[in-house]
Amino acid sequence: AVVGGAIGAAVGTANGILGIDRRERFRIYAAGERRPSFRYDGPLRVGTVLPPEGVIYYDVPPEFALKGLNYTIVNDHPVLVEPGTRRVVEVID
Repeated sequence: AVVGGAIGAAVGTANGILGIDRRERFRIYAAGERRPSFRYDGPLRVGTVLPPEGVIYYDVPPEFALKGLNYTIVNDHPVLVEPGTRRVVEVID
């Protein structure tokens, strides 16, 4: 129960990074950029640390007000990532 609560809290926090309105706009923006998708074989979720090689990271446009985060495309989904740790902070589906 403690583990489930911690995971639920992390997911809830991550879903709040963009909010409902900006989440959909960001998904549309990322799709329009047509960036290549990195194939990741493990489960892709908040907290996943992406490998140090093979992933290309992009700047988040200022209109989304997400300073300190990058994005990439993994398994055809845009994801927000902390650049220093390569840790996924939000999966946008």
